[in-house]
Amino acid sequence: MNIKNILVATNHLEAIGGTETFTFTLIEALLKKGFNVEYFTFKKGETSKRIENNLGVNFMDKANYDLILANHNTCVNYLSRRGLLIQTCHGIFPKLEQPNRYADGHVGISDEVVSFLKNKGFLAKLIFNGINCQRFDAKKTINKKLTNVLSLSQSSLANAKIEAACQNLNLNFRKFNKYINPIWNIENDINEADLIVGLGRSAYDAMACGRTVLVYDEREYAKSFADGYLKPEMVDLCVKNNCSGRFFKKQFEIEDLVLEFKKYNATDGQKLREIVLNKFNIDNQVDEYLNYANSISKKSNVIILQVLYLLQEIKIKSRKIRHFRKQLFNSKNS
Repeated sequence: MNIKNILVATNHLEAIGGTETFTFTLIEALLKKGFNVEYFTFKKGETSKRIENNLGVNFMDKANYDLILANHNTCVNYLSRRGLLIQTCHGIFPKLEQPNRYADGHVGISDEVVSFLKNKGFLAKLIFNGINCQRFDAKKTINKKLTNVLSLSQSSLANAKIEAACQNLNLNFRKFNKYINPIWNIENDINEADLIVGLGRSAYDAMACGRTVLVYDEREYAKSFADGYLKPEMVDLCVKNNCSGRFFKKQFEIEDLVLEFKKYNATDGQKLREIVLNKFNIDNQVDEYLNYANSISKKSNVIILQVLYLLQEIKIKSRKIRHFRKQLFNSKNS
């Protein structure tokens, strides 16, 4: 299969988050390898602007593509008729991450996701999260003694516990929540810390920067678990559940976090970066996607997809009409 033109699709790109960053990183790596790349999203915004302005990549303009890499199930019905489509599932809980039977192939980013898909009747290829290891690099040596902690937690409760633990040990504490104070160049702030607290992609980004990591957060959509201070020998185990805390399933209070911070070892930082270079380098992950694409073929019913596409178009147009009527009504009554 001769792949030249690739479409990368994500449900929403209006903010900054894990899937949005993955989309940008994937497009960046595909361009580096010489492919013609365009992107698609239902919701443009902060990340799509960066894709267009920083990478020079245009919104979907072609009728067909050699390969479509879609991150959310909403994109599958809308785009699968345009070419061979692979859906990447990044989790097991969110609705957008559920597998779509009209995808021609599925990728799971962890053993947990691959098993979840298998239980639903989908055979998936395991391809770990991809990190730009040149952007996320160890630009500053971490302190021999733990001094600076950065939380990338999305939970006010978790951050309160982390801050209290830092106060107990007289550590400098900073926090960023992508929903409250998102930062695109988060690698700069990561490099100012010795230890990062977070889950999933936050942990991988920190590891790539040669930082130590504490896998912990308290998310609303699932019971709170943690894997704790990430020793290099623990990575293979924690990655099975995407560094979500669901491997060891520890539950932390302030005193537990204090004990985890005391496990800090500055030599772990470089070891963790070496692991990322070997397992999560986006350049290698792109090759895995391409090899997988060459092993599958178009299988979806084109007629059904065409009907689904038309229904999706009607839904989008109806939404736009309702929005226009609402704006018109508001303007008349203002």
